[in-house]
Amino acid sequence: MSAERPGNGRPRAFDEETVLDRAAEVFWRYGYEGASLSDLTDAMGINRPSLYATFGSKEQLFRRAFARYRETTVAYARDTLEQPTAYTVIESYLRCSVDALTTGDHPPGCLSIQGGLACSPANAGISEILAEGRAASEDALEERLARAAKEGDLPDSVDTKALARFVMALSEGYAVHAAAGASREDLQASVDIALRAVTALYP
Repeated sequence: MSAERPGNGRPRAFDEETVLDRAAEVFWRYGYEGASLSDLTDAMGINRPSLYATFGSKEQLFRRAFARYRETTVAYARDTLEQPTAYTVIESYLRCSVDALTTGDHPPGCLSIQGGLACSPANAGISEILAEGRAASEDALEERLARAAKEGDLPDSVDTKALARFVMALSEGYAVHAAAGASREDLQASVDIALRAVTALYP
């Protein structure tokens, strides 16, 4: 818990996880550069001195909000890796991605794409933060697919790194289309086609 002091001098406590969730939604909706400090403080329910005292800077706030987003909103991605076969991992990953990208309780798309679609050179670090997050997800998926190959669940001829990149490219593309208004049904129909390609990997 942290506190800010309103005009009457009494400390007012706020929950950091709650305000991080609210900040993440602002960055998600407007992008890093489009999110003004007023947008952020209004959504978070704190004043600027408290923002700086608690999080240090707008960039540090973004780092914390993005880390929180990965721990919560996209936790499904880690869960899909627990599926028993490579095929069901991929199917679960893509279908859960589409569901998460098109749910109505947050902006469409995903923060890891929308947060830094356009950043000036001065904010290149934001794009790097997001790219690192996507790379970590891809690495985890590739590791799971490599394990499947060792267990004989994928043919020896399959390039698991390329397969992981294929799945991630689809998921990231779905995020762009979801943000542009594509429906869940349309995106799930695309998953159906992608799974045919996965099935074709098996002799």
